[in-house]
Amino acid sequence: MHEAHFYWLDLLNVPEESGHVVMALLVAGILVLTTAVARTQLVRQMSTTEGGLVPDEHWSFKNFFEIIAESLFKLTESVIGHHDAPAYFPIIGTLFLFIFMSNIIGLVPGFLPPTENFNTTLGLGVFVFLYYNYVGLRAHGIKYLKQFMGPVLWLAPLMFIIEVASHIFRPLSLALRLRGNIMGDHVVLGVFSGLVPYLLPVVFYGLGVFVAFIQAFVFCLMTMVYISLSISHDH
Repeated sequence: MHEAHFYWLDLLNVPEESGHVVMALLVAGILVLTTAVARTQLVRQMSTTEGGLVPDEHWSFKNFFEIIAESLFKLTESVIGHHDAPAYFPIIGTLFLFIFMSNIIGLVPGFLPPTENFNTTLGLGVFVFLYYNYVGLRAHGIKYLKQFMGPVLWLAPLMFIIEVASHIFRPLSLALRLRGNIMGDHVVLGVFSGLVPYLLPVVFYGLGVFVAFIQAFVFCLMTMVYISLSISHDH
């Protein structure tokens, strides 16, 4: 699959074009397992006298998901609004965790990040495109199409073409941005790890974690913006 570096998928003879699918399934499995552990910890704490309200003294899966959920929910409220945030937060939170874990798994020797493959990132972008248009239609009905017409009636045909082209470009831009940054980060890490295998790669691993977080954050932030625009009543 890749001649320059060792990957575990090579041992399984997984075709290169299918590697991202296997890695995406692996990421999904890891998330299911960790959320199950976090839920078990939460249920156990809910049965105590504190009712699960007191944070754990030490790191736990429950603490990790609570920090991620609380921070992301506050951002969702600021972008989408206090009233609508609870309805759309589960989708945004799931996207963030999947993308972040898909990015971060590429830092583990022998693993490829699914988000390095354009098929994965385009699939995520298309999902966001379909979802925000769906919630827009659900919120406004057929009146949602007025967003594509512009404020002037005689310019409506031209504005419709421009708006449709703009919306179609959104999933492509999401996909290219995510894939390009993750692929670049993975290539840089691989090059410097091969040239200087001691100490220096630690710096790039730290940079890799930062890039993994930022790209997941940007993807979800843009998703929030698209949802907010589609359900907005200020049209």
